[in-house]
Amino acid sequence: MEHAESLSLRKGTQIKSKPVVVRPKQSTMSAFVPYEQTSKRHKDITNAITYCIAKDMQPISTVEKQGFKKLIKILDPRYVLPGRKYFSHTALPKMYAECREKVEEALQRDLTYFASTTDLWSSRTSEPYISLTIHYIDKEWNLQNKCLQTSYFPDDHTGEAIAEGLKDAFASWGLSEDKQVCITSDSGANVVKAAQINKWTRLPCFGHRLHLAIERVARDKRVDRATGVCKKVVGAFSYSWKKKRDLAIAQKERNLPQHKLVTETPTRWGSRQKMVQRVLEQEKAISQAIPVTRRPDI
Repeated sequence: MEHAESLSLRKGTQIKSKPVVVRPKQSTMSAFVPYEQTSKRHKDITNAITYCIAKDMQPISTVEKQGFKKLIKILDPRYVLPGRKYFSHTALPKMYAECREKVEEALQRDLTYFASTTDLWSSRTSEPYISLTIHYIDKEWNLQNKCLQTSYFPDDHTGEAIAEGLKDAFASWGLSEDKQVCITSDSGANVVKAAQINKWTRLPCFGHRLHLAIERVARDKRVDRATGVCKKVVGAFSYSWKKKRDLAIAQKERNLPQHKLVTETPTRWGSRQKMVQRVLEQEKAISQAIPVTRRPDI
């Protein structure tokens, strides 16, 4: 037999093998049965979605969007996504309670003395909030920072109201005012008064004081004119996609970095420096993108 096969190979005869047919496996009924809400798999996926919403600060309405629903369906067809009310009324409050419990345990275990920082700010929708963060060294000599809360603060921002609000925050976390070394804040008159009312040692915020110092030093007509020109140049590109397109073309033609212009933030002194640096870097591209007759009136 072996001799016959060798002869056939020498004569060029090909020995054909039968093709292997792979039959698709039939899906079992269990592949289409939804998970029980009490199952570990269902809980793990729900907790992961809840963590994603909280950690990445995503709107709860994300779970009702068609793209997100399709993504979850593709990843695991057996998982039934709960509605937004479940996440807002059950999942997120539960995760917050668990996180708060861990923080409280850490404070009871490691906290001896602490310092705090606070600030009042408004959201993009002009809703007022007050934040409280504490800083301390644990028993292992590691610096710890815990943002305890950011609370809705609709009351008038008077010194008395802020003082009472901070006292309530301390009480809700079981913090003793006697263990507070100092509180750091900006130089707002209402916050300064609040610290005085509560008889707390206050340290002014270094970053805020530095910003004020630089602002006062930079009050020069020549500096104001230079920064004013930069603001107008940046503003000319901020609201026109055509100018942005022309700037990108000029950057390529002149082999300049494909950087966007920087807008100054009034409360961040470093942003002014970055704005001026970027304008100087892109000066030739800006001159090409904005002809002399179209340059902002300076």
